[in-house]
Amino acid sequence: MRTTWLLLIFAAMIFGGAVAEEITVAAAADLNYALTELASRFEASAGKKVKLSFGASGNLFSQIQNGAPFDLFFSADEDYPKKLASTGVVDASSLRIYALGHLALWVPANSTFDPETLQMELLTQPGVAKIAIANPQHAPYGRAAMAALEHYGLRDKVADKLVIGENVSQAAQFVQSGNAQAGLIAMSLAKSPAMASAGRFWMLPPDAYPEMKQAAAIVSASKHKATAQAFLEFVLSADGAATLRKFGLTPPTQP
Repeated sequence: MRTTWLLLIFAAMIFGGAVAEEITVAAAADLNYALTELASRFEASAGKKVKLSFGASGNLFSQIQNGAPFDLFFSADEDYPKKLASTGVVDASSLRIYALGHLALWVPANSTFDPETLQMELLTQPGVAKIAIANPQHAPYGRAAMAALEHYGLRDKVADKLVIGENVSQAAQFVQSGNAQAGLIAMSLAKSPAMASAGRFWMLPPDAYPEMKQAAAIVSASKHKATAQAFLEFVLSADGAATLRKFGLTPPTQP
């Protein structure tokens, strides 16, 4: 019996040691495709696991502020990480701008309206009954959408048409599923394989809404800071920048 227990303990030590370290990453919904691809490549090269949890940046901010066990936070803006850094919840020295985000007007492929031709006037067409956007209370892309509507003088004209997704990914699902006829969504989603083949989009000019600097930071309470730092550096690397660019995100200009 004693020999059996020793063998079980020995086996547990061997197999327990073989389990790869895992980090849990809170990520803005616009990163659904880009970060999933980057995490997969990081896992293959580094032998570490990356568990991704997507949502509206504001909701993730609240969860981290309340002690949710994340190791790393990728926000769709820089304000949420900066607020967490100011109170020490994330490590201020780790805060990095990893991309500039862009807003796109997307319609399904079967739409009779051409976003490139009509641009924002598309939203005023009688055949467009619903316009999907992310919740501006929690999602930076929702705030960008509202700013763009204000910029073009359309906020009041289309207010009754707006349908609100909890995050920008849900807003994209609304329009992709036909529950809305148009959507103001993240360019990174409009260029994803699922949406690029299912619709058409027009990228709004950068002066139509405030610049979207997207930032990341390591959570101070993380027990896996070295791996979190390694993944952050991987996203910031030349390979990471190429993937971000593929999905319509602009990597920051390196000094």
